[in-house]
Order: sequence, then structure tokens, then C-alpha cells
Amino acid sequence: MVKVDALLVHLKSLSSGGVLSPLYIFSGDEPLLMMEAMDQLRAAAKKQNFTEREVLLQERGFDWSALLNSGQTMSLFGDKRWVELRIPTGKPGRDGADALKQFASQITSQAVSPEGPDTVVCMVLPRLDGKTKTSAWFSALDDAGMAIQIDSLDRSHLPQWIAGRLKRQNQEVESGPEGQRALEFIADQVEGNLIAAHQEILKLGLLYPPGKLTEEQIRTSILKVARYNVFELTEAMLAGDLARLNRMLDGLKGEGEPLVLILWSVTEELRILSKLKAASDAGESVQNLMRANRIWGNKERLYPAALRRIQPLKLRKAMQVAAGLDRQVKGLYAADLPADPWDGLRLVGNLLR
Repeated sequence: MVKVDALLVHLKSLSSGGVLSPLYIFSGDEPLLMMEAMDQLRAAAKKQNFTEREVLLQERGFDWSALLNSGQTMSLFGDKRWVELRIPTGKPGRDGADALKQFASQITSQAVSPEGPDTVVCMVLPRLDGKTKTSAWFSALDDAGMAIQIDSLDRSHLPQWIAGRLKRQNQEVESGPEGQRALEFIADQVEGNLIAAHQEILKLGLLYPPGKLTEEQIRTSILKVARYNVFELTEAMLAGDLARLNRMLDGLKGEGEPLVLILWSVTEELRILSKLKAASDAGESVQNLMRANRIWGNKERLYPAALRRIQPLKLRKAMQVAAGLDRQVKGLYAADLPADPWDGLRLVGNLLR
């Protein structure tokens, strides 16, 4: 698999005589970045007269022969064809895996003219785990075409990403601490939601002329558009970022998220953390332990640091607090806990700093 930068280099080569690949595979969980990368590829295909578009959605009962026939069926109007296959789960099943391997073999065996293929197939998958990336069907697709991994943006890189987006519309924040505070303010408000960040940046372009934006202008125009979720909450907990954890707990509470669901997720994270802590202290490989427990994405980076930082006694105390909170939300008595269970979750986060 390649990163988006490699796709951009490939697309740039098209203007100097390069040709499109017959197959592209996109994988990732960041909707905005996925959409933008695919839009760039579609625009390049359109310039090469791929004007007929067909979209296939893999769901229960999907007819895989539609994909196998896509490169062989001629367009009614003689136009070049763009075929988009979406596999929302990233799990094609046994029949689908066989069909995808057959399709990859079909592509590699076809002779492509110097002008490029008449049909381009673009497959869209969610972020794939390590096991799927090494599966026979995905390896066959990767060999037959270009597989592009769309990585999620780490929270620490979000202010710089926002600055880059502002620059595209000829705007920038003030230099020095004021500008950095303004970027951090936007990042805090959107809380990792890049689509929301994109919309707010476009709004700044409509409200203010090109040039410098003051911190006051940004604060008065940016809406609170954070979309909190439990997965990001446990990431903040693992990172020991108490300020972010408290902000997200406030958001989840305000949005009416069920406390029992949040507590379950936090407790599961504590159990895995405790299990890995004991095994790593006994000399086992942290990387092997993470693979065995299917830890990937941002947590793949956060877990090793958390295991080094968190003291065993505090981890045990955090698990005891979580057990007490479980009793508390069920209406049972739990000693030495805050009256509000949400404050109990803050106590767990404080123990993991």
C-alpha cells in the first residue's frame, strides 16, 4: 500500500503522458480525506474521457459477477467507464474474496494499450487491520493495481492542518502565541471532526477577506461543532490528557450519551491495559501483545507510552473505581465515590495521568 503522497505524484504524471491504472483501492476511516483523494482521481479520469460512471455497493446477496463483468462489458455509447465498488465492512466474505482474487487475475492478464485502460475500477474500503492487509484477496488487488491508505489525522497535527487549509484560501492566523491559540481553539471546537473543521474554515473565508485573521475574529465565528465519541474518549484517557478527557466527558454528558455505554468502554480499556501491563512487566513483547489484542490506529501509538507511564497501583485503583461506578449506575451502594458518576470517570482519568 502507498500513502496519499504517492497518489498525488501518480496523478501529476498523467499530465506528462502517464496513464491511469485499471484498479485503485482506497482504504481509510477519515471521510473528508477519503472524499478529497477520490475526487482528485475522478477529476483526472474525467480529463481522460472516463465519463460513464457506475457505482456498486457490496451488501448481503451482492452479485460479484457484476464486478467480474465490469471490465469486459462495453459502454453503450463507446465512452470510457469508471466503476466504483464500495465494500463498507471491508469483509467481502468467502465468495467475495474468491471473486476479488479472480478479478485481480483478470486485470493482470489483460493487455493494456499505451493509451491506458477503457475501464477504471475504484474500490472503497474502511481502514483495514493487519490481518486483512496480508489476506490473499487484498494482496492480489494490491499487486494488480494501486492501493492507497488514507491515514487519520493525529490530534497533535490538527492545528497545522488547519493552518494549511487557511493558506489555501489566502488566509492565515497572527504570528506568535495569539495565532497558535487561535489554531488550538479551532481544533478544540471541532474535536477531530475534519468535515466540521473544513466547513468552519470555509466559513472564515466567506466572513473575512484574504489576509490575517485575529484570534478574536476566529473565536466569534467558530461554532462549537465537536462530535464526541467513546473511542476518542478512551484515546484521551490512554494519552493521560486530562483536559481533553474532561472536555469530552462534558460533551458526551451534554449530548445525552448513555453513561452505561461509556463506562463499559472505559472498563474494557482498563482490562486490556491491565492485561498488557502484567504481560509486559513479565518481559513479553508489547508489539506482539498489541497485535494479539487487535490494537491498531492511534491506540497503537498510545498504548506503549501508557504502559510506561501508568503505575500498577494507580491502575488497580482505577479498576476498583470503575467497578464501583458500575455498581453506582445500577443503583447499588458504592463507597468513596463522587455522587455524580461522571465525576467518577474523571477520577479514573486522573489516576491514569
